[in-house]
Amino acid sequence: MQKPLISDIPDSPGSYQFKDKEGRIIYVGKARSLRSRLANYFQDPLHLSLRTAQMVASADSVEWIQVRNEVEALMLEYNLIKLHHPRFNIRLKDDKSYPYLAISLSDPWPRPVVMRGKKKKGTRYFGPYAQAYAIRETLDLLLKSFPVRTCSDHKFATHSKTKNPCLLFHIEKCCAPCMGEVSKQDYDQLVQDLVEFLSGETDQIITKLESEMLLAAQNLAFERAGYLRDRLASVKRAIERQQMVTEKSQDLDIVGVAEDELEASIQVFFIRKGRVSGRKGFVIDKVEDLNSEQLIAKVLEQLYGDLTSEEIPKEILLPYLPDNLNLYEQWLSTIKGSKVSLRIPQRGDKKDLQQTVTTNAKEEFRRHRLKRSSDHNARAKALLSLQQSLNLPLAPLRIECYDMSHIQGTDYVGSMVVVEDGLAKNSEYRRFKVKTVAGNDDYGAMREVLTRRLNALIAQNNLPLDQRSKKFSYFPNLLLVDGGKGQLNVAIDVLKTLGLSDKIPAASLAKSFEEVYLPGQKDPIRLPRQSEALYLLQRIRDESHRFAITYHRSLRTKRMTASILDSVPGIGPSRKKRLLKEFSTIKALKQASLEEVLSLSWLPNDTGEALYKALHEKNSSEI
Repeated sequence: MQKPLISDIPDSPGSYQFKDKEGRIIYVGKARSLRSRLANYFQDPLHLSLRTAQMVASADSVEWIQVRNEVEALMLEYNLIKLHHPRFNIRLKDDKSYPYLAISLSDPWPRPVVMRGKKKKGTRYFGPYAQAYAIRETLDLLLKSFPVRTCSDHKFATHSKTKNPCLLFHIEKCCAPCMGEVSKQDYDQLVQDLVEFLSGETDQIITKLESEMLLAAQNLAFERAGYLRDRLASVKRAIERQQMVTEKSQDLDIVGVAEDELEASIQVFFIRKGRVSGRKGFVIDKVEDLNSEQLIAKVLEQLYGDLTSEEIPKEILLPYLPDNLNLYEQWLSTIKGSKVSLRIPQRGDKKDLQQTVTTNAKEEFRRHRLKRSSDHNARAKALLSLQQSLNLPLAPLRIECYDMSHIQGTDYVGSMVVVEDGLAKNSEYRRFKVKTVAGNDDYGAMREVLTRRLNALIAQNNLPLDQRSKKFSYFPNLLLVDGGKGQLNVAIDVLKTLGLSDKIPAASLAKSFEEVYLPGQKDPIRLPRQSEALYLLQRIRDESHRFAITYHRSLRTKRMTASILDSVPGIGPSRKKRLLKEFSTIKALKQASLEEVLSLSWLPNDTGEALYKALHEKNSSEI
């Protein structure tokens, strides 16, 4: 790469662009000081993160554009990313175009319609909604109160010529502007009322309808009063369906995030006038090396970069704040034209809403990953890709992955996760309590677990066919261990000792999901991002780690419970079980006051006092 002299780089805000040999922009960034930021890229690649080092290695040159301040640098960065789609910048992977309820205000006779895709000028949008049928249900309910036209321009022109009204006019869901049944002024007022209602200004609509109804009744226009009464009832029914989610009539957006090392799931709920007016979700491919604070900053850029001032609320609730809070608040405030605050909710309804949105993000993330893993073509492609990348003799139809878990050498456990045909085989998962290793020795623990498992495999295959276990007599096509070269060397040594080197290929997953170590190779293999093979390895790694951690925690909890409760005179198995049922956990029991413990009618006072004393001795402070 042609590196510029540091002294030639301006010490001012701006955006910088890395380009490859063909002149294509592969990464766009922003900086308060271009000189300081770019200097970080030109250090020893060993000191850079893996993804950043890959980007720098792919770049042939770097350019920059100076601006006056950080906000302009942020806006320039967003526009350049939107224009060039650089491969090393994060990008959204939205598998659907969310529908909006749109009102074509620029038409002579505006109409509401379900719309997707790029937004058009002169059209007011409400939403987005998760499903198009939700919009149609809402619209069908509102047409009784706001009977505006919903027909196409062609159909409108046809009825204008024939002077025959459509069915919607006869069922009082259209005021028939095509027939001249309503004046332009009255029709525009209907449209305005509909826009205000969808914007959350429901109180004004109700007050207006009530006053008009009373006035019509006073003027003895009973047919008009009856019509307004029915409209008012329809509006109230529509309002009842829109549940209030905040105590006050507020406008805010709530963002929830679920992520791993490679992807992030984002869910956004749009709250207008205290009610949920829409929601949106998407998945981000984390091609950049980002922490959580940097990720949420990129999410804000993607969400609000193209919105108008009306679409941005005064308050945005986040799971964590961007690394440059003032910059992003200033940027959003510039777009809106008034103050926009970003914050993390601490208590009350808003915190509960934040948790709900985050739960939705986690669930969508789970479905996203399940969708990929359950697709047969994707799984077949992943297995074939893995075979080619790791130079395996056969496609790895059965993969066994091993992971260790402990805290400072205590409660050492191992896990074995089995994946067959690209799908988890939960019934064949196994947990190992390490028995022969003392202290912090990952290699020794891995050696013990692999030796026990492979000895059992050999024993099964030495039995007659009709006596073998159907679950554990199959040789894996790939044995994976969590870790680097050290763990791989242990696995190779165990396989060699047991005479299985020629039957079972081995590999290790480094801490970075993009590195796989193979026997006899000095450097790791880096699988391409977005490859199904990499995704499969990541899923196996996640599952083996989760399974090991879960077992470790259960052993640790049992040990702590035994070490405290079993040492108290007068507490046997029955009382111990009843105590845990009463307080749920040892931690909760420790937090209870002496009076709460003594208030248990089934526990003698002297036993309760002994229990309280044992729980509050120094050696129990770790609980």
